[in-house]
Amino acid sequence: MGPQRRLGIYIGCDSPSIIRYLEPQAGDVFTARFADCHFDEKVFPVLGGENKQVGKEIKWCVPSLLHLDPPTKQSEIEVRRIVHLQSIANQLPDAFADTKTVTKSYIPAANVPARIEIPQESGRADDTRESKTRLKRGRPVGAKDKNPRKRKEVEKHDIPKIAESILEETNHESNDNDEHHEPEGNHEISINYIHNGKIWDRNKMDEVNDAFSYLLSKEIDEENEDPEPKSVYECQKRHDWIKWKDAIQVELDSLNKRNVFGPIVLTPEDVRPVGYKWVFVRKRNEENIITRYKARLVAQGFSQRPGIDYEETYSPVMDAITFRFLMSLAADENLEMRLMDVVTAYLYGSLDTDIYMRVPDGFNMPEALKSKPKELCAIKLQRSLYGLKQSGRMWYNRLSEHLTKEGYVNDPICPCVFIKKTNSGFVIIAVYVDDLNIIGTQAEIQKATNYLKGEFEMKDLGQTKFCLGLQIEHTQKGIFVHQSTYTKRVLKRFNMDKATPLSTPMVVRSLNVESDPFRPPEENEEILGPEVPYLSAIGALMYLANCTRPDISFLVNLMARFSSSPTRRHWNGIKHVFRYLQGTIDLGLFYPKYINGQMIGFADAGYLSDPHKARSQTGYVFTIGGTAISWRSQKQMIVATSSNHAEIIALHEASRECVWLRSISQHIQSSSGINVNKEPTILYEDNAACVAQTKEGYIKNDRTKHIPPKFFSYTKELVKNKDIEVRYVRSSENSADLFTKSLPTSMFRKHVHNIGMRRQQDL
Repeated sequence: MGPQRRLGIYIGCDSPSIIRYLEPQAGDVFTARFADCHFDEKVFPVLGGENKQVGKEIKWCVPSLLHLDPPTKQSEIEVRRIVHLQSIANQLPDAFADTKTVTKSYIPAANVPARIEIPQESGRADDTRESKTRLKRGRPVGAKDKNPRKRKEVEKHDIPKIAESILEETNHESNDNDEHHEPEGNHEISINYIHNGKIWDRNKMDEVNDAFSYLLSKEIDEENEDPEPKSVYECQKRHDWIKWKDAIQVELDSLNKRNVFGPIVLTPEDVRPVGYKWVFVRKRNEENIITRYKARLVAQGFSQRPGIDYEETYSPVMDAITFRFLMSLAADENLEMRLMDVVTAYLYGSLDTDIYMRVPDGFNMPEALKSKPKELCAIKLQRSLYGLKQSGRMWYNRLSEHLTKEGYVNDPICPCVFIKKTNSGFVIIAVYVDDLNIIGTQAEIQKATNYLKGEFEMKDLGQTKFCLGLQIEHTQKGIFVHQSTYTKRVLKRFNMDKATPLSTPMVVRSLNVESDPFRPPEENEEILGPEVPYLSAIGALMYLANCTRPDISFLVNLMARFSSSPTRRHWNGIKHVFRYLQGTIDLGLFYPKYINGQMIGFADAGYLSDPHKARSQTGYVFTIGGTAISWRSQKQMIVATSSNHAEIIALHEASRECVWLRSISQHIQSSSGINVNKEPTILYEDNAACVAQTKEGYIKNDRTKHIPPKFFSYTKELVKNKDIEVRYVRSSENSADLFTKSLPTSMFRKHVHNIGMRRQQDL
């Protein structure tokens, strides 16, 4: 970080070469080498004693040392970052009083300074006693908490909050004269807080959704020890500057080649030009090896105004369920899979409105405008640019128009899948932004790639092995999909990579509500501090559960309910699933070849899975050839008055999912020329009364008259139309049990195997 000097008061020595000095403003004692210090023996401040007074005010901004260490903007930023970490470290010592509650911090804090008192004014014994009480907990003198988090056997008004310190320091950086605003509610810092400064309000995170889990997966992918540079200046200071420089040049060449920028003009009236910035990222393969350095000049679209700068922004992309179905189809029909990447895809889209951007640094101003200030000028965009709100939609429209012109068809049920059938075969193009998965017969795939290369600049990545964060292994027996690399990264990020493995993701729950480890926080129970990455862990696990690990879906859904007020019990549950992942890193979904499998569904309900709020759990899973393609574990939104009531609701939800899956599969198969199985989809249910009621419809009696008829009518209509066929199955054979309750080890392993989950070492 370069040499940094500070003024302090010499108070003693630890050894002949190490001295101790005091920083008066913070009251911290530090050590330093004697050879690194310069002493001014003309000033002798008075310290200690309540009746002693300082003879004259000491000014600590004396410029006498400026010639030794001239201040710079970069050094000021680094100093503030050090102050951040020091203030956080000073508030943590009380967390280590009980060894059972020790949690490893994700913010490195070394050489935590000792704390001593400095009397600010004479004759204030009360303040001195108060400061002694607070300094035992690492509290700065005068600090107060508006909403302290709960702790056992400790007074609430004396508890520090790290998030307050963080936000106070942030406000101080933006404006030293502004009044500090302490945050209300409990917060949590990001696992990459040192680099991105993100703080989440747990009270606003009652439901951790798929978008949050995807963003967390990207944070996990970031190297904490070697983060991506944030600016061109940071790139220039790195050892790999040459590679970043080449990436920047490639991006500029692409912008010029696509004619993205128009002329530089004076900014028209009533026009608000958008800003710009450089974004840098290193692309990695399935083994986490850097394959490419990538630089992007992006527009700051957050300043765009709706109705003026853009109209529509929605752009469809392929979801994980559709991708899993396509992989099962490729395995069943022995089709090829190829991955292609569109180079600078967004630059191919045309804008539907006039957009102006500030002139980037390095652009040559025209002769007529050289005398004008650069701030008064703007550059008109002729193509969509990364960062604009409508860029994704413009690119999708451009690609869709090009493919439909060639004879490809798609359907609103899955608008990101384009299919073309010919006499020699068929080809399916599944679109996820600029990644194109091409599935089909060999001849048609070659024609499709040649057609796309004729219009767009493409990168042929060969056989699909790594896409959407999924690792895909093609074997002689089928296709194996897993996330072992991501799982290892998650375990390492949360310091669980050396934990002892466990056989199940959660303990078997107790029937006693009071001893249930997954009960809500009690009144006097301690809430986890912001240093415990509970939200980050939930997001990282949810990404796994949604993609390739249905075996942890129930546990993740259960633990996500406590995101706003997690306790030590809930954090132990998170660590339990981490230990389970440690022993099943290479577990994934295996889609076998030539199985001619029919889609089969399983539905189940866990009655009063949440006894504290009287809510039940819905779980279902759909398999093709014995391997899961769609699953769900979710708490029911209404109160079920009986196990039969809960099962009817679960069967209703599974029926809705079945209709959508049948629509997708029949559209893709019929458009590709593959024989469509029009037989009813078998849906297994382990409640005999529910199966009978589904076939007979709504019957009014004392036990069912309160259940809304829609739960019966919709499923009965599907049965009548021969879309589904509901059959009874024993509970021990119902694979949906995996998504509604905690199971013993033997039953858990049986259901995991029945939904097609295998270990890579066993294939």
